[in-house]
Amino acid sequence: MKYEQLSKDIVKNVGGKENINSLTHCITRLRFKLKDESKANTDVLKSMDGVVTVIKSGGQYQVVIGNHVPDVFKDLVQITGLANDSNGEEEEKTNPFNKFIDIISGVFTPCLGVLAATGMIKGFNALFVALGLLSQKSGTYNILNAVGDCFFYFFPIFLGYTSAKKFKLNEFIGMAIGAALVYPTLSGLNTGEPLYTLFKGTIIQSPVHVTFLGIPVILMNYASSVIPVIIATYIGSKVERLFKNIIPDVVKGFLVPFCTLLVIVPLTFIVIGPLATWASQLIGAATLKAYELSPILAGIFVGTFWQVFVIFGLHWGIIPIGFNNLTVYGQDTILALIFAASFAQIGVVLAILLKTKNSKEKSLCLPAFISGIFGVTEPAIYGITLPRKKPFIISCIVGGIGGGILGASGSMIYRTGGLGIFNIPSFIHPQEGLNKGFYGMIISMVVSFALAFIIMFFTKLNDGEDLKENIIKDKIEDIEFLENKEIIMSPLKGNVKALSEVKDEAFAKGILGKGVAVEPSEGRVVAPTDGIITTFFPTGHAIGITTDNGVEILIHVGMDTVQLEGKYFTPAVKQGERIKKGDILLEFDIEGIEKAGYVITTPIIVTNSDNYLDIIEVNKDEINYGEHLLTVIK
Repeated sequence: MKYEQLSKDIVKNVGGKENINSLTHCITRLRFKLKDESKANTDVLKSMDGVVTVIKSGGQYQVVIGNHVPDVFKDLVQITGLANDSNGEEEEKTNPFNKFIDIISGVFTPCLGVLAATGMIKGFNALFVALGLLSQKSGTYNILNAVGDCFFYFFPIFLGYTSAKKFKLNEFIGMAIGAALVYPTLSGLNTGEPLYTLFKGTIIQSPVHVTFLGIPVILMNYASSVIPVIIATYIGSKVERLFKNIIPDVVKGFLVPFCTLLVIVPLTFIVIGPLATWASQLIGAATLKAYELSPILAGIFVGTFWQVFVIFGLHWGIIPIGFNNLTVYGQDTILALIFAASFAQIGVVLAILLKTKNSKEKSLCLPAFISGIFGVTEPAIYGITLPRKKPFIISCIVGGIGGGILGASGSMIYRTGGLGIFNIPSFIHPQEGLNKGFYGMIISMVVSFALAFIIMFFTKLNDGEDLKENIIKDKIEDIEFLENKEIIMSPLKGNVKALSEVKDEAFAKGILGKGVAVEPSEGRVVAPTDGIITTFFPTGHAIGITTDNGVEILIHVGMDTVQLEGKYFTPAVKQGERIKKGDILLEFDIEGIEKAGYVITTPIIVTNSDNYLDIIEVNKDEINYGEHLLTVIK
């Protein structure tokens, strides 16, 4: 196993196998659902060779690996016995938005590779016709079209399988639900004079051609549909669970699927399918209407922020809308408007590759540039542009310009396709061929790449910038040494000062411990890490915290403020209370304290510094809540 050691290290630093509820992967990331994210050693993972970065978003703990993530995932599964489903433990409750993102990513991620591949085949087939290389009547065209169209046409069956795995339903029941939705005979029943019409005169007017046990059935076209099968499978999982609880074990093997299908398939045709289809139509109409109001502004917005959405995993809330539009209208604008963003990203990366004198950075830029050509930009974002900030901002701005060009040209995609350059054939209009929208796409691609390259090439490049988070001094380079550390976040927002500048000898000379001081600009103290409040002075001016790893921290608000006897201080927690990083611990009145004649400079020190090799303070002048302040080297 090529990635055996990397896989073992990842499992160890996410808190062990027992801390993992579920595991999946997408194009570049391992996506964990952890029972307790505080047990994961994020800083160690970020520093590991083979890991690009770590993202916590959408209720998932995402370890970004790069293009070879499928190989790492395979080795990880072999080593641990984990699969891309739950280990059976109750998952941590999360907010509805995170739950939605998790469901969508879990349902779509397993099939994205094949969906992209078949879309590419269909796209290139359209290109061959547009160039006159193939006739639509030829056997070659029709066979290629069957290969390209099969996955998307029978999408409900595939989504039935992935949805069933996500919702813990028998996978074959999920596939049977999807197959029923695209059963060809049913479409033939939806012809001729209807028996009657429901909701006549309304926007959802629906002819009824057949009934089920006397109940009207509104037959829809479910080929390529997305929402109906996902909802049906979710409800099916609840129905199956109910029958499992009441049917005797001796006949469960066939009676549970029998009863589940008899309930959920008719229910889908009578209620779930029509409601979901109407919702799909409304969503599609809304997105197209927003596009029609101002295609240029829509393009600028989507193009500018798409890479930000990707970083936080929020794109999973948008991609299904694009698939839905392709199903309902045969075209989509959302997935078209993001096209230029990846070319802006690789334009910036190419400029850095040519400018930098840092050999390590060159070695990162080349593979990131190549993968970016094919639409996989995570290595470029996390490894190169985002850590430097300015290149990432340039790529976002230029991506917005490219999106604006796409909007102004009326560019749309007409089929699912690959990423990057492989998505080009998706812009070919089924009837018009290479139309204005297609050429607008080509212009946006060229402009985005060239403009991003030129701007970045003439922007000053600091080769001394660290490609990782600057959490410790540059003198520390040994990766094994870095793993034995604990990061203390800033409990305050304000200006950073050396302890030697504090007007108190005990603090200034490090007698009480090593650390740093902050001149706060806001009157609030938040927890710098997870731990226990071991000391909270009755006067509220000083807080002692012991972290889960035994580091003892003292936060002393102001000098001699004990004499205020609690005035201007409002504690938010009590001594002995357990705290989580970011919890509000104390609020204080800066203006009142200073008017009373006291200095507000606040030391943050490690009182048991002698137990550690070193305490390294942050190398910056200003700091915000939650930013890295101290590194405790063990």
